[in-house]
Amino acid sequence: MKTDRLTIIPPGHPLTGRVSPPGSKSITNRALLLAGLAKGTSRLTGALKSDDTRYMAEALRAMGVTVEEPDATTFVVTSSGELKPPAAPLFLGNAGTATRFLTAALALGRGRFVVDGDEHMRKRPIRPLVDALRSLGVAIEAPTGCPPVTIDATGAFAENRVVIDAGLSSQYVSALLMAAACADAPFEIALAGADIGARGYIDLTLAAMRAFGARVEQPTPASWRIEPTGYMATDFHIEPDASAATYLWAAEVLTGGTIDIGTPAGEFTQPDAKAHDVIAAFPSMPAVIDGSQMQDAIPTIAVLAAFNDKPVRFTGIANLRVKECDRVRALSTGLNNIRPGLATEEGDDLLVFADPALAGQILPAAIDTFADHRIAMSFALAGLKISGITILDPGCVAKTYPDYWDALASLGVQYKAG
Repeated sequence: MKTDRLTIIPPGHPLTGRVSPPGSKSITNRALLLAGLAKGTSRLTGALKSDDTRYMAEALRAMGVTVEEPDATTFVVTSSGELKPPAAPLFLGNAGTATRFLTAALALGRGRFVVDGDEHMRKRPIRPLVDALRSLGVAIEAPTGCPPVTIDATGAFAENRVVIDAGLSSQYVSALLMAAACADAPFEIALAGADIGARGYIDLTLAAMRAFGARVEQPTPASWRIEPTGYMATDFHIEPDASAATYLWAAEVLTGGTIDIGTPAGEFTQPDAKAHDVIAAFPSMPAVIDGSQMQDAIPTIAVLAAFNDKPVRFTGIANLRVKECDRVRALSTGLNNIRPGLATEEGDDLLVFADPALAGQILPAAIDTFADHRIAMSFALAGLKISGITILDPGCVAKTYPDYWDALASLGVQYKAG
């Protein structure tokens, strides 16, 4: 989107039509890494082509992996099974999955690797993963506790067991799980405490690993045992992105329309698909919503909650403060820009003081997206019912859903640029 601001014009009619969400970002970046660690050629279909996945693909290319893109939804990855030290630091933008997954995988490489990102990524914590890798004898440094991360890898771990604090992000566990299959002995991962970011993403990781030939057992809810199988090249199909689907589910209920996304909600394996039942309850969504296991769906539901028939308290969302931006703050700021007092923060909870009468009003509001794709896409929903909603930096949706504005336009939504 080549404009620095986009004002949504409320359609005034139900949104009806068919929109195919892009492939899952979470699964695409897992599959790209596993294909890069596998010897041979893997064909990944249904894949997402966006900023986050292109950063992962470019990083693999910089380390000697051939990544071809024969069409808009396919990657063909050919690898020797070894990631070679790149000539320059790996730049991964603000892609959390790529940054964390590669940091663990490169700890079993040979040579020096530097994993870096943009100004936003340099504020996102990676210390728990760095500390875990250091406990395995890896020479790894991240002076600020955030990227850049420098790894001097020797090709092996000095220990075969690690304890990881996953309270901030399940991505730390996923990163270690995927790397561990390339170790030279059976490996155990244990959680430090019971807290873990959205556990459903661990299931996505395990499913992808097994598709590429890994063998993983879970002796307890807080531990995993990974055999040193390495990975085998394979053909792998990626399902649509459930987080992207939440915007379309919300647009459907908000406008009373019918949007066919091509995949029934019950067929998704991603955690954010749990949001479907909550969204389907609109305008009578529950008074308390636990976001811990569907974190990326919370911005969607929080904006929808502004039009609910009763206030909504969002709990279990502390991890949203360390996403692409502080999403709790971004949501409260944006909602209060629409109307002062519409939302407030209580600790890490977000309270949205619903008012169905917002629909149809003219409430000019410039929404600061903080360069966060999910803030941009979720607040666009408010513009379906309120006149004057302007999204700043609308192009940031390219991180995961480059065609988002075109998708809404295909359903009849119009915009004013600039």
